Amino acid sequence: MRARLPLLLLALVTACSSSSTGAAPSSRPASPRATTHAPSLATTTSAAGTVWICPPDRTAAPCTADLDTTVIGPSGAPTRAAVVPAADPPADCFYVYPTVSQAPGDNGPRTSAPEVVDAVHAQAAPFSAACHVVVPAYRQVTLRALLSGRYSDAKAQATAYADVRAAWHDYLAHARPGRRFVLLGHSQGAFLLTRLIHDEIDRAPAVRARLLSAILLGANVTVPAGRDVGGDFTQVPACRRSGQTGCVIAWSTFGGAPSATALFGRTGIPGRQVLCTDPTALGGQPGLLQPWVPADRVAAAPRPLAGTGFATYPGALRGGCRSAGGASWLQVTPVPGARLPAFQDALGPAWGLHIADVTVAVGNLVEAVRRQEAAPAKG
Repeated sequence: MRARLPLLLLALVTACSSSSTGAAPSSRPASPRATTHAPSLATTTSAAGTVWICPPDRTAAPCTADLDTTVIGPSGAPTRAAVVPAADPPADCFYVYPTVSQAPGDNGPRTSAPEVVDAVHAQAAPFSAACHVVVPAYRQVTLRALLSGRYSDAKAQATAYADVRAAWHDYLAHARPGRRFVLLGHSQGAFLLTRLIHDEIDRAPAVRARLLSAILLGANVTVPAGRDVGGDFTQVPACRRSGQTGCVIAWSTFGGAPSATALFGRTGIPGRQVLCTDPTALGGQPGLLQPWVPADRVAAAPRPLAGTGFATYPGALRGGCRSAGGASWLQVTPVPGARLPAFQDALGPAWGLHIADVTVAVGNLVEAVRRQEAAPAKG
C-alpha cells in the first residue's frame, strides 16, 4: 500500500507550488499563500539591467530575515534556536525560484511580487546561514500558463531563460575573482539552471572549478543508467560523499514508489535514469532528514514559537534514494511516534511531494554546503 504523507509536507512550501516545465499537470497546484514579507518587496536594478531581489553586493531582507527556528523534538515541547546569516561566507548561493507567479500572461514581470518573496524566504533564506544568497528576478513562465496548457511554450521559456542567463553573466562580471558558488533551484528554477550549466559551465573549466554544487531539485536531471556522470552534463558528476565539490545534488521527493504516470522521478530518454543523491549522507546525518517548515504554514499543534520564521522537526523524517520499476526518487518516511501533524497527500500521485523537494531537507543541504565550503578550492 502506498504510504500516506504527512500534512507537514504539504505545509512545507505551499507558496512554491510548481510543475515540470516539460509535462502537463494532472492536478491543479495549490494556490500560493499570502506573503508575510511584504516590507521586503524592494528590488535593486544593476547597470546591466538585472533586477535583484537579493543582490550580490549586500544582504536583503527576503534572504536574511526571520531565520530563527522553533525546534519541535520528540517530546513536542518547542524550543527556540537562533539562526543568523553568516558574517563573511566564503561562497555565494545563486538561487532561481520555482513557478509561483500569479501574473495574467504567459511570463511574469521582473519584480519582487509577494509570492516570489515568499518562495525566496521559504526555500533560499535558510542558506544564508552558510552562504551569501543571490536572487535575480526573472520573467518566469506563470501559473496561468501552467493551468492553460502553455507551460511548454518555446517563446515563454526562452524569455525566462534569457533573464536567468543575463543575471548569471552579470553576477560573474562582478563577483570577486575566484569566488566559489552554489547554484540552487527548484522545478522551473532548476530546469533553467540545468540549461545554464549545460550552456555556460559544463564545458568551461575555469568557471566549473568554482562550482561547489548545483542543487537542482524537482527537475528530472538525468544520467546514464547506473552512472554518476553523463546525460544532461558531460563533466559535472553526481554528489555522493560529504564534502565533494563540483557536483550535482538532485532528487524528486515521494512518499512511496512513483506511479507509472508520475511527472517526476521518471524519464522517457532511453538508457537514462533520473538522478537521486542522498541529502542525509551529504549532510552528515545518514537516514535522517532535517526539514525547515515556514512557521506560518504549520497548522497543527505544537505551534511554532512567536517570532520564529521556521519550525524544524529533528528525528521525525527518514529519507533515502530508492530505485524501482524504472523510477528513481527520494523516499520520505515518517518515524513512528514522531511529532507530526496528520497525514494527507499533497497534489496527487503524479506529483508526489514536488512542493516539498527543497524544504524537506533544508537542514541537510545547508550542512552539505558548509562541508563543501570547507573543502580545498580546485586549481
